[in-house]
Amino acid sequence: MPSSASARGGRGLLLPAAAAAVVVLLLDAVAPAAGCYQRVFSFGDSLADTGNYPFVYGNDSGAAALRPPYGETFFHRATGRASNGRLVVDFIADTLGLPFVRPYLSGRSAEDFACGANFAVGGATALSPDEIRARGFDNMGNQVGLDMEMEWFRDLLDLLCPGNLAGCSDMMNQSLFLVGEIGGNDYNFLLLSGVPLEKIHTITPSVVAKISSTISELIRLGAKNLVVPGNLPIGCVPDYLMIFKSDKEEDYQPQTGCLRWMNEFSQYHNKLLVEELKKLRKLHPGVTIIYADYFGAAMEIFLSPEQYGIEHPLVACCGGEGPYGVSPTTKCGFGEYKLCDNPEKYGSWDGFHPSESAYRAIATGLLLGSYTSPSIASTTTSCPQLMELGSSAEYKPLYDL
Repeated sequence: MPSSASARGGRGLLLPAAAAAVVVLLLDAVAPAAGCYQRVFSFGDSLADTGNYPFVYGNDSGAAALRPPYGETFFHRATGRASNGRLVVDFIADTLGLPFVRPYLSGRSAEDFACGANFAVGGATALSPDEIRARGFDNMGNQVGLDMEMEWFRDLLDLLCPGNLAGCSDMMNQSLFLVGEIGGNDYNFLLLSGVPLEKIHTITPSVVAKISSTISELIRLGAKNLVVPGNLPIGCVPDYLMIFKSDKEEDYQPQTGCLRWMNEFSQYHNKLLVEELKKLRKLHPGVTIIYADYFGAAMEIFLSPEQYGIEHPLVACCGGEGPYGVSPTTKCGFGEYKLCDNPEKYGSWDGFHPSESAYRAIATGLLLGSYTSPSIASTTTSCPQLMELGSSAEYKPLYDL
């Protein structure tokens, strides 16, 4: 795949013009950092999938991300990304001076993965479907779990270092691992099936434990630099705002209009994840484990959308009627759906997935260092541009974790 520096002539992190009172972030003025990491390996679900889905489920699977208008803003075609353009992983790779991360299932030779591989699949869960069913939830499909993505990664190591994983030591040292976002679908499938939130709470420790065991396995295989995202504020998702609409004012956060109880659940997951990462850091003092606060970075969009040029943070660009741009009977890419004229002004693309503008905003929060702990920039001496970006930034969660 071409890098975003060559596609459409722009580098990924240019923020739209904003109000004069808003601080303008000038990431576009910084050239991609050469020599930071040789490869990026990414795991996760549709928030990170750059094209594995059709290889798992087939081009005729009915997935919206495989058809127009998905991908229209940047790629001018559907690539399997659940957005109108680039994802967080795309912006990170571009800033590191690397091409977009290739979907693992689209490659065949070691040369195909010279700059890394993406194992994320739309709809993936942290726990396998059997593990979720074993915990008393029977309404699961047969989607990919983290264990399957890790199986693919081990297969790739066999391809890159046949017969001798020790030969991959330098490559692992010089690679950046993005472990997630993952876990959101473990909850989404249950929420959409009408499972009470109190019962869903019971599965969260298992979801976090699976993410933790995956990190431990990657470290055992030689990973030294890992970024682990938390969950997004699901109470700001347009489809959930429609499905769980309430007449009670106290159910909503007054500053944003997001559903309070759903965001509190996201924070619960993130709190457990942060606590687990602290334990892992103590067990592996020679490894850099970075928490990526997707929740905090995304909440900036809903608290101050104007600084990102977003006018409709809680509305889907592509979907149906209604105050949130979604409806129970209309889906982006199918039938008589509605499509906005200016996707860059919307926080959501299709009601469940962020727009490219939102992904850009989240990536900005991470790369500036203010929503990673420890800062991405502070953990490497080989990325001078990243160090410059993060030199004046401190981690600043909007909510206590």
